[in-house]
Amino acid sequence: MDRALYIAMSGAKQSLLAQNSNANNLANMQTTGFKSDLEWFRNRPVTGAGLPTRVYAMTEKPGTDFSTGTTQTTGRNLDVAIDGKGLIAVQGEDGKEAYTRAGDLRITPEGLLQTGTGLQVIGQAGPITVPPSESLTIGSDGTITIIPLGSGNSTTLQVLDRIKLVNPDMADMQKLGDGLLHPKNDQPLTASADVNLAHGVLEGSNVKGFSAMTEMIDLARNFELQSKVMKTVSDNSAASSKLMQLA
Repeated sequence: MDRALYIAMSGAKQSLLAQNSNANNLANMQTTGFKSDLEWFRNRPVTGAGLPTRVYAMTEKPGTDFSTGTTQTTGRNLDVAIDGKGLIAVQGEDGKEAYTRAGDLRITPEGLLQTGTGLQVIGQAGPITVPPSESLTIGSDGTITIIPLGSGNSTTLQVLDRIKLVNPDMADMQKLGDGLLHPKNDQPLTASADVNLAHGVLEGSNVKGFSAMTEMIDLARNFELQSKVMKTVSDNSAASSKLMQLA
């Protein structure tokens, strides 16, 4: 069998893998704080006997686009967005500390402060729990201030906790399958006083819809091209078999 058939099949498979990543980006265009995945094609030479006349196509994910998404003013008391660089510490589904830019916070009936996806927000001593209160305010440094319920004095402010904000070198961070950011060394980060929060706004996804749609079309055309190559190789093989039968 001509190696071209296997190479075309490999190229078609890699196109589908890249399309999956691109489709995931498109599906998260409206996800708060989402960071798009990057992928590229790389040529790999075919090793073995014979002349180096063919190469494989390989799809790789060199990293994540950490650029800031567009911000939208909501006016909601629990909506926050990081002003500039930085990340919010949350407790991942595996119980370990992870990080996100999503600031769509909420308080559960049990008093847990969570993100919109149900991840618990971490404070100075672990996940933050909010007792019944008349009002809650989140300061620019992440400090949570409440007026206790039934205090009888609307000016009685109580500092509850402070959201853990970190400011790592993004080259040391990686996005895993849970959609959260994790340090490459798998060690919790130290809180930073240099991170500021904007109140009543949200940072949206950084996926560029037009670019993602254009890439989807290009990948679809590339898959079609690889399929045509496989069909051509198959036709040539069938024609060669007929010629051998006539010999």
